[in-house]
Amino acid sequence: MSKFNLARVRRAATSPVTTEATPSGRTHEGGPGYARSVRAELFLLAVSNMVGEDTFYESANTRDNRYATLVRAATLADPDWTARLLRWLRSTANMRSAALVGAAEFAKARLDAGEPGMSRQVIDAVLQRADEPGELLAYWTATYGRAVPKPVKRGIADAVRRLYDERSLLKWDGAARGFRFADVIELTHPTAAADKPWQGAVFEHALDRRHGNRTVDLPAELTVLRARAELAAMPVEQRRALCTDVERARTVLREAGMTWESVAGWLQGPLDAAVWEALIPSMGYMAKLRNLRNFDEAGVGDAVAAEVAAELADPRLVARSRQLPMRFLSAYRAAPSLRWGHALERALNHSLANVPALAGRTLVLVDTSSSMAATFSRDGTLKRWDAAVVFGLALATRCAHADVISYSSGGEYHGRTYPASVAFEPRAHEPVLRAVRRWQDDGYFIGWGTDTAGAVRTHYARHDRVVILTDEQASDGDVGKALPATVPLYTWNLAGYRYGHARSGTPYRHAFGGLTDAGFQMIPLLESGRDARWPF
Repeated sequence: MSKFNLARVRRAATSPVTTEATPSGRTHEGGPGYARSVRAELFLLAVSNMVGEDTFYESANTRDNRYATLVRAATLADPDWTARLLRWLRSTANMRSAALVGAAEFAKARLDAGEPGMSRQVIDAVLQRADEPGELLAYWTATYGRAVPKPVKRGIADAVRRLYDERSLLKWDGAARGFRFADVIELTHPTAAADKPWQGAVFEHALDRRHGNRTVDLPAELTVLRARAELAAMPVEQRRALCTDVERARTVLREAGMTWESVAGWLQGPLDAAVWEALIPSMGYMAKLRNLRNFDEAGVGDAVAAEVAAELADPRLVARSRQLPMRFLSAYRAAPSLRWGHALERALNHSLANVPALAGRTLVLVDTSSSMAATFSRDGTLKRWDAAVVFGLALATRCAHADVISYSSGGEYHGRTYPASVAFEPRAHEPVLRAVRRWQDDGYFIGWGTDTAGAVRTHYARHDRVVILTDEQASDGDVGKALPATVPLYTWNLAGYRYGHARSGTPYRHAFGGLTDAGFQMIPLLESGRDARWPF
């Protein structure tokens, strides 16, 4: 008779972000810190690393050096895994700078170890925008000197053949850049693509303009550059009149590869409603998302605004744009009128399509301590706790029952008493963006310390699972031991620091991370007894 292989048996599942069994270090706030495997630490850092940006606990230099060291270690241990991570990081995760730096460090590790192959392909794969070949060369030469190895040159040259055309030259090549298109071409020696008969002329023109040779007539096949030259020759006083005929302006500006940024300079004055309405049809998804406030301030008509809103809410366009969910919160906060709200809410929901519906009772803990108030970049306004709230509330709306808690540590600071935690009451059918605004307006961002274990002990009440959105820098107590060992604990890491606040990679203790919804799809897999593997 079978003793083990029974219909009712449920296999214990594990997740890929693993730690040591017992804590060997301390978090930045002094709590027990679990060291992660190289791949786990690299993954959590990569999906939250903006490169060159200070964080609350790490300087930019310290953080970037740790990232480079981890990429090199992972490359030597498992180059196939690291190559897949870097490709996914640039595409699905949309982490541009981290992917470029990672590809350069991948190549450096392979070259230093005398390992042939792979570097060229990895570099080519992460370069997806026409300014990025120059970006990668700038990183390489600043870090490793002017000598550029052949695999790096060849990978960049492959990308140049894919990416360089007339429009990209107009958009991304300028005197403000250390490596211009011509510099990239001269260093990497790309040959024109066979299916792009005009590309050789683009390369030649890039070299001419870099070296000041402006006497050469533009070849006939460079139609966009010729159209741009004609616009540049138009007297300034006649330029705005062109935009009074919206249909003609759309055609002329599109044929000349004029972006909204270049039109502003060309007009030598502000963009009014007529100009915006001429530009909007040729603007990309992200450009429209960034300019909602400008559309309102210029007085763009409701009919055109309705078209923009429809595009913003289109699930196919949302998916193609690969915008991080936080972009929609940023746009929602920046746009002054109500005509964008519903479209942005729908767009956010489409960008969070992987957030699952969960049965039973779920405890959602959102870390709003002071370290979570750090912005993602020095010139940005969005904070790590904004991301935590968006993800936490999106998850809560899809749970059969969710208790949502904002937590910190509480106490007396500078004459003011701060609560250790506050329960947030979700409202039926309330849009996520509106709930985020209520969270902000009603004071649920607490600040100060991080007593994660205390929040778990206080609010756990026989829930079926606990989800914590945090930077894991707990001040005291082992978070994983604060609830029964067989209750699933899911930690969503939003910062990528070295030590974790709990063990992970075991059947009931899991860690994910990043600024997209990709990791959420692992939760139902784990609970159904299937191993959740890397998302790439």
